[in-house]
Amino acid sequence: MAESRVKALEGNEIGDYARTELPQGRWGDTWNVFKSNFSKIIICNLFTLLFFVPLIVIVYIRNLYVSALSNIYPFSSNIGPVGIPATPNVSGLAESLNMSADIMFYSLAIIAGLIAAIGVAGACFSMKKLVNTHGEFTIKGYFRGVKLCYLNVAFPVALFMIVFFCTVMVSDWKDLTIATGGSSAWPIAATVLMIILCVIIGIICMWFIAVGVSYKVGPWQTIKNSFILLIGSVIQTIFILALAFIPVWLLLIEGIVQVLGLLLLLVFGFSYVFLVWMSFTQWVFDMYITPNLEAQKERERAKKTPKQLAAEKEEEEKAIAREILAAGKSELVGRPIMPIEDEVLPALGKSFSRADIAGVASGRAALEGRINSYEEAHKNDERYVEYNKLFAEREKALQDDGKKKKKKKISADNLLR
Repeated sequence: MAESRVKALEGNEIGDYARTELPQGRWGDTWNVFKSNFSKIIICNLFTLLFFVPLIVIVYIRNLYVSALSNIYPFSSNIGPVGIPATPNVSGLAESLNMSADIMFYSLAIIAGLIAAIGVAGACFSMKKLVNTHGEFTIKGYFRGVKLCYLNVAFPVALFMIVFFCTVMVSDWKDLTIATGGSSAWPIAATVLMIILCVIIGIICMWFIAVGVSYKVGPWQTIKNSFILLIGSVIQTIFILALAFIPVWLLLIEGIVQVLGLLLLLVFGFSYVFLVWMSFTQWVFDMYITPNLEAQKERERAKKTPKQLAAEKEEEEKAIAREILAAGKSELVGRPIMPIEDEVLPALGKSFSRADIAGVASGRAALEGRINSYEEAHKNDERYVEYNKLFAEREKALQDDGKKKKKKKISADNLLR
């Protein structure tokens, strides 16, 4: 299904590297890359972590702020020996303060998400390149990914942060309504629906990011093809995202497990998330999208050293020589031949005389003279000289073959040996 609808992505891959099919499988290759390039993964994680610092700080300050308010405000406390309440009614006050804090801090988190999108763009581009090039990673390449992919990443990140903000607000409204004695049915239902919506939007946004850092297409094509690829791999997508976000799930568990999750995020957690996700999406691309072979060859050629290019050119010349020598030397190629399309020769009619025969013979002799003159004038042209030189050298080499006076027949089996 997807194969017939994602043609717009073919030939529009972003990057200075080539995507190739892997004989041992995408996941086996990813594991090898992870093991052999762990230091590069840590470096990428540190750069990504820098751009997530504003978001982390906002969440941390929000928690401190709410904690401080809970200590300052006299929630249900009594004063005096007879237990006189400090305030007549504080029902819903804590929930109201939480909502006020969340409005302030999580609205700032949307802006911080745009900063974090810088790290997401660089990490996704770098992890994708790391897998496709089997270990190529540079800091310059990280920020090149930011330059190429930031706008494609900023939109889905902002979309998810807005939906997440709305989910938090609905949850706070639910808590406030229940605390003030209101009906809990609709608030709970709305909260559950918002959580489900947030998860769905998060999955969709992850596919937006994958397509956005992989292909240079417009916003509509990015959205359209992301949905197509998601629908074609729903079960796999859910499983891989659950696997990729293991460091995040560990943070939700209290105790030593939470500390372990924090350490993983600080060391290589962000890189791990994007490495797993980009490897999976690349696996999906391998199934549905054919890489542009011409562009791939050009990118591969651009990465080669002058010595490698010279060796490649020599090998190409040998291949051409094999084909030419196997076919045998051709007089049509080895000597200049004058074009005769515009030549007009006298022809004999149904009745002719000796004079007519003599005229035809004279015309043919004149044409032969012009042909000889043309050949003499062009025999030193480079194309003919190189062609004849090639045969002369190869015939000599094949006849000698390291042994004096031992001739060797030219054939397709012994050329250039």
